[in-house]
Amino acid sequence: MKIYIDADGCPVVNNTLKIAKQYEVSCVIICDTAHRIERDGAETIVVSQGADSVDFRLVNLIGRGDIVITQDYGLAAMCLGKNAFVLHQDGKQYTEANISGLLEFRAIGKKIRRSGGRTKGMPKRTSQQDLAFERALEDLIQHFDKNNIL
Repeated sequence: MKIYIDADGCPVVNNTLKIAKQYEVSCVIICDTAHRIERDGAETIVVSQGADSVDFRLVNLIGRGDIVITQDYGLAAMCLGKNAFVLHQDGKQYTEANISGLLEFRAIGKKIRRSGGRTKGMPKRTSQQDLAFERALEDLIQHFDKNNIL
């Protein structure tokens, strides 16, 4: 098992690395040349800029049972298709049961914006969100460890 981080605009890179180190899980940061992120304790893969270039590289790298951290619903859907576990930066786990609704919600927002409407932006990140993310990631890793999957 490895943890892969879709690092473009990801506020939990350091949180993820802290937990990965604690549980001795390899971590890979994937970013493009405009958002280069390098941290001790993680491998960084930098791809060229372009729509979805990070997403496609990440999907090609992951395998069954890997963990992916992303806020991108489209990427989450592709990762679920490869039997990876996918967490949002707020700790919510993407699943086959909730991804269709999330993708539909995204499509509706896009349609509103294309027609000149506005949608509400993301609120400021809170420490509670960080804690929820850390708990969810630890729970996922502990599930693997308890079942001797690590």
